[in-house]
Amino acid sequence: MKALIIAAGKGKRLKHLTQEIPKCLLKLNGKTLLQTQIDVFHLFGIFDITVVTGYQREKINLPGCKYYYNDNYSNNNILCSLFYAEKEMNDDVIITYSDIVFKKSIIEKLLTDYNDISIVVDIDWKDNYICRKDHPITEAEKVIFGSDNKLLKIGKTFSNRQEADGEFIGMVKLTRKGTDIFKKFFWENKNKFSGKPFQKASSFENAYLTDMFQELVDRKIAVNCVTIEKNWKEIDTVEDYENALAIHSHSINE
Repeated sequence: MKALIIAAGKGKRLKHLTQEIPKCLLKLNGKTLLQTQIDVFHLFGIFDITVVTGYQREKINLPGCKYYYNDNYSNNNILCSLFYAEKEMNDDVIITYSDIVFKKSIIEKLLTDYNDISIVVDIDWKDNYICRKDHPITEAEKVIFGSDNKLLKIGKTFSNRQEADGEFIGMVKLTRKGTDIFKKFFWENKNKFSGKPFQKASSFENAYLTDMFQELVDRKIAVNCVTIEKNWKEIDTVEDYENALAIHSHSINE
């Protein structure tokens, strides 16, 4: 099992906090977000860890990690950023956004799921948006899944106003077979939609992981939803960070 952390973006909504450092180096409890994630992975014997860097990449230099540089991070988004480390997508891998912190119970549950493509979905998610003015609930990457936990719809908006079952937290697990599927559909769609709208993105280059998940579902590829209830936080805005500093009692051993 490998881990792959996407940490290329500047984190514009963190304003002054990311003027000098990338957002994955913000600290909670004296430890960077990136180191906190790495420590959780180490608890499960996951030491093959890759980080995709971009903004201020020279500041990200934790030992024991592999690094790939997204040299076009200002003009692309998470999906394309991930594929700068495509070489590492050759085995079972957990992929995470770099701006989340999570307890070990989430990884524990994810590792018991044996589907080829699995995403982590918080079904107790709405409380995360109480008094969260700078990142309102409309910005959540919402999920609808069936009774078999298979993904049906994912994105920030649904055209028919269906009620979401949960929120995608920014964590994915792929088996070796899952990486082959994901890579096949990435290149197929990149060749077809480069410079053109793709799913809900204005262009393929600006696509999120969620756009690819929806594409997979539309093409009848199963995406499993591993459901959790809280035990994670996203640090996307100054407000998020200040709230986390005020109440954060994160323990990776829970």
